[in-house]
Amino acid sequence: MTPLVAIPALTLDGTALTPAEVAALARGEARASVAPAARARMLRARAVAEDVAGRRQVYGHTTGVGANRTVAVPIAAGPAARPAAPEAARPAANHGMRLLRSHSGGIGPLVPAEQTRAMLAVRLNQLLRGGSAISATVADRLAEALGSGHIPSVHAYGSVGTGDLSALAELGLTLAGEQPWRSGFGAGRPPAPLALDHWDALPLMSSSALTIGQTALAHTDLAALLATVPLIAALSLTAVHGSTEPYAAVVHALRPHAGAGRVAARMRGLLDPVPWTPALVQDPFGFRCLPQVHGAALDAADGLEQVLRIEINSASENPLLSLDPADYHHHGGFHQASLALALDQLRLALLGTAQLSTARFGVLVSPSFTGLPSFLAQDEDGSSGIMITEYAAQSALARLRGLAQPVTLGHAVLSRGVEEHASFAATGAHQLLETVTTLRLVLACELVAAVRALRMRGTSLDPAGALGRFQRDAGALLSPGTVDRDLTPDVEAAAGFLARHPSAD
Repeated sequence: MTPLVAIPALTLDGTALTPAEVAALARGEARASVAPAARARMLRARAVAEDVAGRRQVYGHTTGVGANRTVAVPIAAGPAARPAAPEAARPAANHGMRLLRSHSGGIGPLVPAEQTRAMLAVRLNQLLRGGSAISATVADRLAEALGSGHIPSVHAYGSVGTGDLSALAELGLTLAGEQPWRSGFGAGRPPAPLALDHWDALPLMSSSALTIGQTALAHTDLAALLATVPLIAALSLTAVHGSTEPYAAVVHALRPHAGAGRVAARMRGLLDPVPWTPALVQDPFGFRCLPQVHGAALDAADGLEQVLRIEINSASENPLLSLDPADYHHHGGFHQASLALALDQLRLALLGTAQLSTARFGVLVSPSFTGLPSFLAQDEDGSSGIMITEYAAQSALARLRGLAQPVTLGHAVLSRGVEEHASFAATGAHQLLETVTTLRLVLACELVAAVRALRMRGTSLDPAGALGRFQRDAGALLSPGTVDRDLTPDVEAAAGFLARHPSAD
């Protein structure tokens, strides 16, 4: 991972952070700084909060939480978070620390460092938007942790899509010094402990920052991967001398879906004009329906990005504090229905992209389409060629079908019936992360087949063009031999190439 030295700074103010920038912060490709105006807004909020709580009941501050919302909790107005002091000397802190301790019950494996850092980046930016009375020092500590490379120990399971309560409670206990920081990367000093009270604890937990951060990472990687699909498909089309009519501008002008139009335009740019006469009047769906199927995936990715941009730059704390008017508002803005639905739609759409890739693979190993030996084998002596790679691609495709299962079909009634709906967006984010890796393997299988077929045909495209450069660069990593061999290294090399390729749609 890139060390945090001489890298660009991103000034966070809660309004304009993008999913790609979240990924950059998580991967050490950028460092976070806090906008002074946003920090000043946080400082003003505490006095407003104390005044409102002195006049009316405020959930989680003067009451318990969840089903305990009817239980009054005596509090004392106190200073903002400060260096840790004995809890007995801070009566207002007791309620907040009990909330953090009781909610930090996550289970399962620890969340990887990169994903945990994405959580820190999202939560920092959200807090700077200003929707609570959390201490500005908490924001300072989060920025400090991002800079030093330290992360809390966060467990993978604990969220049902109405807030990442357990993960953020574990963060809170780490900020308070009750749990140790661990080094994600870098060699900086860990942030000093803070004394957190009820003004800090509940607002810190009122977010789905881990889910949003994980989704931002997956979306960033996916955007680059999806841009390679036309390149791979164009190599496959070249290998079978397919038709470019499905990508004609007039076709898509008369049925103007945005994603389909983008895919068709990209294919025209890569292929037109083609130096062959198409072998068939109409090609199989893997080529003919590429704009419609892969275009739907692009549209779904765009939809997810729109949801992410809102969530990354929103205050979702419940209750939500506003400075004008000066009041608390009890609401359900923490619910991640929009994110869960966007995640479901994208994973389902990506399944179609993968299905067409395996369909094109099937065409490439068929002599009736290529004029080459079956399975692109060395000769007709019974060699299996890349036959097993098609099996592997179909196995990966089966996993993608499982990952495409909509999480929004789930349901939960929790907290003694008070919280009777859940989005399970966290599960959808986990599934999208795995989908990106698995889809890359499916596409890598097709790329191996396409490069091999073009070699066997003696076709080398002009490296002055994008498609020719793609063929050259991929081919440089793949063994030129056609003798039967273990093809796992070829697929792994192709997958690594796709992960690194700076494709632009």
